[in-house]
Amino acid sequence: MTSIKGSVAVVTGGSRGLGKALVEALYQRGAAKVYATARDPLTVTHPDAVPLALEVTDPGSVAAVADQASDATILINNAGVLLSASFLDSPVDDVRREFEVNFYGPLLTTRAFVPVLERNGGGHILNIHSVLSWVTTPSGEAYSASKSALWSQSNALRLALRPRGINVTGLHVGYVDTDMVSGVDAPKTSPRSVAEQALDGIESDASEVLADDLSRQVKAGLSADLTALYPQLAAPR
Repeated sequence: MTSIKGSVAVVTGGSRGLGKALVEALYQRGAAKVYATARDPLTVTHPDAVPLALEVTDPGSVAAVADQASDATILINNAGVLLSASFLDSPVDDVRREFEVNFYGPLLTTRAFVPVLERNGGGHILNIHSVLSWVTTPSGEAYSASKSALWSQSNALRLALRPRGINVTGLHVGYVDTDMVSGVDAPKTSPRSVAEQALDGIESDASEVLADDLSRQVKAGLSADLTALYPQLAAPR
């Protein structure tokens, strides 16, 4: 079992939204140190957090953070981007950007931190997926595809890393009440609630955390016409 108390965690995208809530929850559960990363570390406001500059798509930046956070035992891949890119109508660069941040970013940070976690006796990786890992919507085609790919990545890494003393948890959630979905008119879960459930998943070494009713319902009905059952998933751009 993974204990939060006394742990050293790295939270990518730790300056706002869910990342900020995760930093706060980690300290409240007794984490010894939390590295909160952001493109601009000055945006990290938690008084106890260690701010680090990170661009998750830049291998050099990722390597530098792994060097600075050499005592880490938990990695939380939270940084993400939603550009609402369409496969047919949006610039291909927008599609590529969603994959670079949402899929390759966690891959780069995981590859950099696996040796760190191993040297520190093993640890835990939490990847932030989405209910859109399982269903594609008109307002998030590339985002859905990138999160689906991340879900597959997590499943593969879980098998590869367990023998090396590292557990992997994937968190699925619908709409979290953050800036990313501020324009969406649908029920939203508080970042605090999602963060608490995520840490529960880490501490119980859960393979998967379903952090709201929508994610639980969608997972249970993967073979159904989900956008018909849950019209909020098909919210217009």
